[in-house]
Formats: sequence, C-alpha cells, structure tokens
Amino acid sequence: MSYVARPVLLNEEVNTLSQVEPWLTELLRLNDEEEKMTDKQIKIVQAAVEIFSEKGFAGSSTSEIAQKAGVAEGTIFRHYKTKKELLLSIVAPIMTKLIAPFAVKDFTKVLEADYPDVEQFLRAITVNRLEFARKNFPVIKIFMHEIPFHTELREKFKETVAVLVLEKAYKAIRHFQAEGQLIELPEATSMRLIASTIIGFLITRFLFAPDSEWDESQEIEYTINFIMHGLSPRKP
Repeated sequence: MSYVARPVLLNEEVNTLSQVEPWLTELLRLNDEEEKMTDKQIKIVQAAVEIFSEKGFAGSSTSEIAQKAGVAEGTIFRHYKTKKELLLSIVAPIMTKLIAPFAVKDFTKVLEADYPDVEQFLRAITVNRLEFARKNFPVIKIFMHEIPFHTELREKFKETVAVLVLEKAYKAIRHFQAEGQLIELPEATSMRLIASTIIGFLITRFLFAPDSEWDESQEIEYTINFIMHGLSPRKP
C-alpha cells in the first residue's frame, strides 16, 4: 500500500499544526488529497482525542468537543454525521495509516531479524512497542477504551494489525521452540502470554502510573526475565 504526501499546507493549517501532537501531524502528512483536513477539522479531531481519551466515548459529548475546539457544535456535524463517525474517523485512519504501516515496516523488521537468542528477540520487541506507545498513546488509549464496544474497531484491528503481525510472530516462536529456547506450547498460547506481559508493562507505564519515576531499561529487563522464568526462584 502506498501513500501520497500532502501538498504544501496553507498558513492557517501551519499555525494549527504547530500546536498539535506529533501523531496528528503525521496523520495529516499521510492523508491524500481527497482526505485533506480543514483547519476546523484539525481542531475538532485534536479536541475529540483529548476528551475521548480523558472521559471515554460514552462520557463525552459533541458540545464539549465543540467548546474545546472553539467551533460551533453544528460545525462538527457538517464534517461528521454522528459522534461515532467522529470516533471512527480518528481511530480507523490512525490504524490504517500509522499503526499498520508501522507494523508492516518497523515491527516486521523486528520480528524477522535474526536473533541469537530469544531474550534479544523479546528485548527488541519490547523496545519497539515502548517507543510506539510513547508517540501514539492518546489514540491507543481511546482504542483500548472503545474496542470492546464497537464491532467496527475490532474488525479494523483484525484487518490492519492482527493479520499483518501474528503469522510473523508465530514463525519466530516456532523457531525458538525448535531451538529449545522456548517450551512447547501452542504458538497462539505462547504469543498471548508474551504479548500480555509486554502490553501490561506498557499500560502501567503510560496509563496507570505515567508520572512515576521509571527506569525503563531496568523494567524492560524485568519484563523479559518474567517472560522467561516467571516469578519462581531459579533452580541451581
């Protein structure tokens, strides 16, 4: 899949982009001519991300979003027919234009690289996902909140992320099992246990305790050690 970079931005868009998060700037860069956002849409999307991330979809209102964006509520409905359409307009493009390409390119490189041992493989995955979460967590947080309640998001996740990543991850797991570095479990089970541990670290880091003093390098090593050995003392 290829993407066409945006043409030169208008002055009002440049002024708006100077105040937005990097993920939104990147989304606008990837948008093609037909999907180009107006200055007001940029403000609406930025406001919606902040409010959806803070209050969740159900707890948010279009009037709040309009007030934060500095536009009339009717302006939102000129661009988006419903609040749900606004939600999907944020999350779906982020997945298809940012998460999916990232998975295909950077994450695929990690999954397909030749590692001498499974611990280096796990370390590369954890560092890769940590940096991705650091750059995109406001939208990831919305996605985590809403995916249980919106079939469209679940289907989009399957299409753009799961299918692209899972088979490559399974291949790596089979390789390390054949090498005797991982125990023989169903590959889906191994993947679930590895992913849940790494995702648990990321959720704690960015959602539950973002203001704590984190030694990320040490936490990465703790995470890998837990995956490899659990909490039981090592036998001599």
